[in-house]
Amino acid sequence: MSGSSPDDLAITFRSITRRWREAQGTAADEVVADPHRELSAALHTAGTVLGVAADPESIADAIQHRPAAEWTDQLLDQLRGIALQVGALLRRAATLADDA
Repeated sequence: MSGSSPDDLAITFRSITRRWREAQGTAADEVVADPHRELSAALHTAGTVLGVAADPESIADAIQHRPAAEWTDQLLDQLRGIALQVGALLRRAATLADDA
């Protein structure tokens, strides 16, 4: 994610719902509760940074529709960091689900 563009980030955030379903699989919600809580917090941070709702679609739309002149290195780095965190949380949830 270190060199990801806004378009890459939009795709990443837009895929979170599907990727979460795949990670959790048939595991009970309780099994993946901790990473889910952390995922919600990460989405809240991204939504706050962009001034939108804390859901993957709203975040992806905000990224996709943000004018190029409004992007700063700091904002891109922050969203890249959140995307990396989300990836780690999805992997953790998948591991917990597989071990359940």
